[in-house]
Amino acid sequence: MGTVVIADPPAGLGVEDGADRQEARAGAAPRSIARIGGVLYLVIIAGGLFGEAYIRNRVIVPGDAAATAANLQSMEPLWRFGIASEFFMLACTTVLALILYVLLRPVNRDLALLAVFFNLVSIAVEAVNEQQLLAAMFPLGNAGYLAALQPEQLYALASLSLTSYSHGFGISLIFFGCECIVLGYLIFKSGYLPRTVGVLMQVAGACYLVNSFALIVDPGFASRIFPAILVPAFVGELSFCLWLLVRGVNVEEWRSRPGARPIRPARATVPA
Repeated sequence: MGTVVIADPPAGLGVEDGADRQEARAGAAPRSIARIGGVLYLVIIAGGLFGEAYIRNRVIVPGDAAATAANLQSMEPLWRFGIASEFFMLACTTVLALILYVLLRPVNRDLALLAVFFNLVSIAVEAVNEQQLLAAMFPLGNAGYLAALQPEQLYALASLSLTSYSHGFGISLIFFGCECIVLGYLIFKSGYLPRTVGVLMQVAGACYLVNSFALIVDPGFASRIFPAILVPAFVGELSFCLWLLVRGVNVEEWRSRPGARPIRPARATVPA
């Protein structure tokens, strides 16, 4: 059987209407992708605030291992829900990394790819680090071998896992901070996203780097600058999130970039 290619209809038979619809779809594509990214970004930010403020801040009592252990035991379902939600947010972050690559690839493909690599390393480190939140529950279980340790020792082991989690999360933010700096540069150069948002994202990345390296090099200094050092980071990320969600991208500028993939109208075929 052969294939017959349906030719374009003659003038006056809806060609202009079809072209208008194709142009509208082409314009809507990057804007729709940006808004999906904004929704995912908002879910990640809201989930992170919920996990930190509502779960970990309720459970963890700084300087009191016994009280923290008691909270872990009494609020175990909430704690485990928080861990599960962290992995859901990491899945959202992976999808968001792809969306940001598609949106910023027209500016500089190599740098957009570099941002994805930084993000994937950050996600991998954070995913492995989440195990520390589960490990905090192990010394507080009913396993027979735990009877060899005193309750105070078990509480200390649980608190040690939580401290390891905090440092591991700080390490993941080193790579995320690098991603924010690269994204900020691409946003600033894009022409279809606000330069102010690009600057704010670069400031956010710098704040993450300062906080994380301070946690490694001088924990005392890190405790003095935290959480103030992360306020600009929150402002930068939230600004980018809301812009994607509400405004999307300037479609004309995005399509004018050589690296933007045009959306080509499909050619219909039917069997002969």
